[in-house]
Amino acid sequence: MSTTTTTGPHPAVATGRRAGIGPALADCWTMTWRELAHWRRRPVKAVMTVVFPLMMLLMFVYFLGGGMRIANYREYLVPGMFALTMAFGLESTMVALTRDLTAGVVDRFRSIPMARSAVLVGRCAHDLLESAIGLVVLVLAGLLVGWRWHGSLVEVLAALGLLLWLRFAMLWAGVYLGLVAGKPEMVQTVQILVWPIAFFSNVFNSPDEMPDWMGAVADWNPMSATARAVRELFGNPVWGGGSWAAEHAWLLALGWPLLLLAVFFPLAVRRYASMGR
Repeated sequence: MSTTTTTGPHPAVATGRRAGIGPALADCWTMTWRELAHWRRRPVKAVMTVVFPLMMLLMFVYFLGGGMRIANYREYLVPGMFALTMAFGLESTMVALTRDLTAGVVDRFRSIPMARSAVLVGRCAHDLLESAIGLVVLVLAGLLVGWRWHGSLVEVLAALGLLLWLRFAMLWAGVYLGLVAGKPEMVQTVQILVWPIAFFSNVFNSPDEMPDWMGAVADWNPMSATARAVRELFGNPVWGGGSWAAEHAWLLALGWPLLLLAVFFPLAVRRYASMGR
């Protein structure tokens, strides 16, 4: 007597994922490479992602900085502008993700055995590399307009690392909001949320010069923590500093992005995994 055994699909195929850290990393690299390949097809977009922060830097240095009659204001402003640009440009991440969603590209990725976080990690890795290139250009531009750092090479690299750490956390917030928005036309509405974070900070002025309530908000702003920490590492003026947040800017510059990642990374992965059910 013979029996027929029916074998179901492999668990990895059934769940749309491959098991193990190694395959997951390979999937993430594949998706990162896919995003990098777009640079060759859309070179103008890649250039504009660098040009926009550069224009922002030059505009604020010469328009705003030129009107300030404060010694060393340019050395105060430029590191703050580095931190400010880490929050801008998130709409490009959100638009690219929502376009993939509306075009059905994400659905095709979900139908193959792939780590469920690979699409999102690849998107963030690509944008982080793009941000790193833009940051290098901004640093060179800052040097050309008269800004200087006075710290050691290790301190300079640590400052750049803090800036990219903030950017990485902001990217995951952008990914989640992009998944929630769902459509490219909704991205502009979500992007407006960046502006209060950007300008209720110490980027342009010391919180000590603001009304008490606004100064408190600015002191505890994640961008303010990063801006103050990188100013200290660059050896640039910091101004003010009576609050706990100002005195522990290093701790907050590490902690705020970690908190953002702890919130938005699982939310983004869970949202992505639940789509199409």
